[in-house]
Amino acid sequence: IALQLEGLYRHASTHAAGVVISDRPLEELVPVYLDPRSDMPVTQFNLYWVEQAGLVKFDFLGLKTLTVIDRARQLLAARGIALDPAALPFDDEKTYAMLARGDSIGVFQFESSGMRDLLRQAEPRTFEDLIALVALFRPGPMENIPKYLASKHGKEEPEILHESLQPIVEETYGVIIYQEQVMQIAQVLSGYSLGEADVLRRAMGKKKKDEMRRQRARFVEGAVENDVDKDRAGYIFDMVDKFAGYGFNKSHSAAYALLAYQTAYLKANHPVEFYAASMTLDKGNTDKLHIFHQDAGLHEIAILPPNINLSQSDFATVDGQIYYALSAIKNVGAQAMIDIVKVREEGGPFTDIFDFARRVSPQSINKRALENLAQAGAFDVLDPNRAQIHAAIDIILSHATQAAQDRISNQQSLFGDDTVDLTAPNLPLLEDWLPVEKLNREMDAVGFFLSGHPLDDYQTALRRRQVVTYGELVKSSIRQSSITTLAGIVVRRQNRRSQRSDRPFAYLMMSDPSGSFEFLVFSDLLASHGHLLEPGEAVVITAAAEWDGDELKLVAKAVRPLDEVVANALTGLRLFIHDGQAVGVIQQTLSDLPQRFEEGGRTRQGPINLVLMCGMAGGPEAQKRPEQDPCFDEVEVELPGRFPIGAALRGALKAIHGVVDIQDL
Repeated sequence: IALQLEGLYRHASTHAAGVVISDRPLEELVPVYLDPRSDMPVTQFNLYWVEQAGLVKFDFLGLKTLTVIDRARQLLAARGIALDPAALPFDDEKTYAMLARGDSIGVFQFESSGMRDLLRQAEPRTFEDLIALVALFRPGPMENIPKYLASKHGKEEPEILHESLQPIVEETYGVIIYQEQVMQIAQVLSGYSLGEADVLRRAMGKKKKDEMRRQRARFVEGAVENDVDKDRAGYIFDMVDKFAGYGFNKSHSAAYALLAYQTAYLKANHPVEFYAASMTLDKGNTDKLHIFHQDAGLHEIAILPPNINLSQSDFATVDGQIYYALSAIKNVGAQAMIDIVKVREEGGPFTDIFDFARRVSPQSINKRALENLAQAGAFDVLDPNRAQIHAAIDIILSHATQAAQDRISNQQSLFGDDTVDLTAPNLPLLEDWLPVEKLNREMDAVGFFLSGHPLDDYQTALRRRQVVTYGELVKSSIRQSSITTLAGIVVRRQNRRSQRSDRPFAYLMMSDPSGSFEFLVFSDLLASHGHLLEPGEAVVITAAAEWDGDELKLVAKAVRPLDEVVANALTGLRLFIHDGQAVGVIQQTLSDLPQRFEEGGRTRQGPINLVLMCGMAGGPEAQKRPEQDPCFDEVEVELPGRFPIGAALRGALKAIHGVVDIQDL
């Protein structure tokens, strides 16, 4: 049986982009096969045989980058800026300066950490530099990168194999990078025709020994006829052969470099539209959206939470800011959000949650979608109490269904118009979620912390304990092995086992206000503190930080709960209030919480100061007072007594309406 199977194809595969073209029906020239996964017939001959059968083979690539560029162009046109991607200047200083910094997240072909590192080393200043980098950063050609960089920056003299070849290799600093250079060298040095040169290129790429012997004799003979020394001609052939094995098609590299330059130009000159377009094309990829969100933050571009009255189905730009796309929220369909936006544009902004329910078709929304819209903050403009909206989802859906039935049965009014006059039911009376829970639910709906981070309020206390953010660590000019301490929320944990020892270890994905980062945790720490390393836990980790080129690797050495570390650093709280009614709620909150907080055998208590921003608290009358009125200054009052100043109290106070900020004393 095995002998009968030997040599047979295991399966039929189809090239993802290969298309063959002929002057007559394919079945008249080659055997064809119908792939059950496609409605397109495919040749039974492989890529080599179809060419021998006389067919022309093309590769057609579909790139979303083209759509990103066009989407950015449309966003620019919407605010009166006409941009033709095909007519961009190729000498834009901002673009090259951005690339030379390695600031290339979202730039076609230049996004990987290795390519960003290469950009920083190469410091490209011309379009030709970009073409070379695209061709070099591939397995094989990468061997030539050190020589290319050394010659480019003047640390080594470029090796010019023969003076007649100077114009061919000048722009690549003596390094043969492109297949076209191989063909040109054969033409200039040995008198090859273009057809012969292409045969040489193929022979060098496929390393066929018999063909290479014939080509070597032809190359040397032609070079000698052009007054080149025979031994030198043989050396040049061997060097060209060495490079040609890794040679890349320059026309291919130039096309990719063009798209890279266009996306880089957009990012450098129109970053808001660039991020909105890029995020729209990756709205189904939460990890990629998070990367763009972090990168936009580094460029001081605000990505605002979704807003049912202002957001579009896709990412939209408003006054230099980006509104998060409604359809990028988890479990929310794109078509449903398109329908909701259409209803809003036809009838005006929604006035409250039940106006939304009356006007939107219940076919466009379901319970899961509404829950995630509420958790993501999309309804904050209608009611800032997310817990209240979330608890009322069934009531909202019922109201939407009743309104739809009334429209269908034409019982809206005496005259049968489209008005639906339903009495809005009452929302359940609930306090809003505490800030930490609000952010955690937002992360569940969006995929990452969007409107803030659970550690935002702890930064002062953490700095007192010499805890740094991941962003600060990465930006540090000191890139050597060290011991450092970082705080974060455990986002994801992947448990593994060592193949050598069969001992467990884990990779932790962490999040802090500056971004996401990964820890490696070995078995000893997992055994002793694994319960602190579950998703959702807030911890402070002491780690060994090691740089591997441009990549930072973190290995956890010790872990402590965040609250424990922060409690040792906090001395008190300062509350900023713009609504006088908040004072009574604060008093009630303080009286309801225990007045003592025991930890480690010691009492953790501290003062609380209220800062009354009375220019706002006085209401309309206060705005009429003259500027010299002392009420326009902030008035700070220390409350009598001492209070537990841990995370529980902070979260409860921050959730009070009228408390605009909390700072550590």
